[in-house]
Amino acid sequence: MLLSSLLSHEAEEIDIWDAKKMDSAIFIDSRKQAEYEVSHIPKAVWVGYENPNLESLEKLDKETPLIIYCSVGYRSEKISLQLEKKGFKKVYNLYGGIFEWVNQGNEVVDNEGKTTDKVHAYNLLWGVWLTNGEKVY
Repeated sequence: MLLSSLLSHEAEEIDIWDAKKMDSAIFIDSRKQAEYEVSHIPKAVWVGYENPNLESLEKLDKETPLIIYCSVGYRSEKISLQLEKKGFKKVYNLYGGIFEWVNQGNEVVDNEGKTTDKVHAYNLLWGVWLTNGEKVY
């Protein structure tokens, strides 16, 4: 699969099934603000990617499980590694990202916290990997 070759696999990965079972975890969105505003995993905290706002996480216990995601897992892998360098012990890259989350029928919410079918598909090339939901560019 393309995703397997895209990632370096340096960050520990977690699949959707296991991520959903991790009740104490905090989901961290590493996409652009505009992508997050279209939809995100419920209760996810936005930090971004290009100039990530990691300071917003500094008050968290370093043992708090963090599940980092983006569209497919590339950007979130980079942010996962940065969080590990900041001393977080339980950092996981959500394999397949929000695309796989939605493809498996899981809920996403808009900026007002309302359930939505819309997902920012990043661009036309990456959008082919989103097979569920309504693509927004």
